[in-house]
Amino acid sequence: MLTLVCHRTTFDARNSLTHFYRVEVSYNLFGEYTVIREWGRVGTRGHHVSLWFANLRDAVLLADDTVNRARKRGYKLTDKLFATAK
Repeated sequence: MLTLVCHRTTFDARNSLTHFYRVEVSYNLFGEYTVIREWGRVGTRGHHVSLWFANLRDAVLLADDTVNRARKRGYKLTDKLFATAK
């Protein structure tokens, strides 16, 4: 299983908001690879989307593309399972 977690902190006049973006590639019981994307504000349930692939290559390509798009929007990779504000 491959899990990548990104976080982004934005500041406004009232408070700071920390958002997370999590991408996971895993193998399921049906012989497929699953890419799970989760995103939202830290401390909330957030949103999620699951996609299934017949081969690992396509799953990893989507995960990599997803993380690259998130990084272009200001997210930074973190080594923590759940991103927290710094």
